[in-house]
Amino acid sequence: MPANTDSRRNQLIASLPDAEWVRWQPHLELVELTLGKVLYESGAIQRHVYFPTSAIVSLLYVLENGASAEIAVVGLEGVVGVSLFMGGGSTPSRAVVQSAGQGFRLSSQMMREEFNRSGPVMHLMLRYTQALITQMAQTAVCNRHHSLDQQLCRWLLLSLDRLRGSELVMTQELIANMLGVRREGVTEAALKLQRAGLISYARGHISVLDRPGLEKRTCECYEVVKKEYDRLLPATVAV
Repeated sequence: MPANTDSRRNQLIASLPDAEWVRWQPHLELVELTLGKVLYESGAIQRHVYFPTSAIVSLLYVLENGASAEIAVVGLEGVVGVSLFMGGGSTPSRAVVQSAGQGFRLSSQMMREEFNRSGPVMHLMLRYTQALITQMAQTAVCNRHHSLDQQLCRWLLLSLDRLRGSELVMTQELIANMLGVRREGVTEAALKLQRAGLISYARGHISVLDRPGLEKRTCECYEVVKKEYDRLLPATVAV
């Protein structure tokens, strides 16, 4: 995979004012985010925050019996590791790369120093954290009240919003683990979407053929999350 060394492909970094961008540049480290890579474990002290540019990272809650469910997804719009600058240092969730790509990481010390300046970085990260909390809350509501078909549509749309393009590389088993459901249920839901001409699925590659149709088929949860991200993180320089 050719390296893309422009960290501003991440939308949070792109929103930094020039002074902050110049200060950050020497400290941002390009990293390969390979499929299944664990960026942090539950309860572990976080050493870095990660800003994906072409990868998607799932935040998972893992039960004692090993079962897991996704509570949020992060891509080029965000940052992985909010507990670090929010003061917790660790979190009960696990961060795992669900779609391989690249990103940039920043050391915990640098991130805390930037946040504690109480300027544009702090305001930007707080707005992002609010948007992330909305996604987590809406995911919980969706998993409780909406059908698996609707959940799958929501998940596909949220994932696509965090990548450039209309294709995901994702096995049905991995999707089932993310949604906390049986693989057979995901297979049936995916076949319904494929028969409706909304997606094409083959050998772990999911291509969205009719995004407007997918948006009509999903529940209200996707639009709630999207509107909150658009409201809190407009495509402007942070102040």
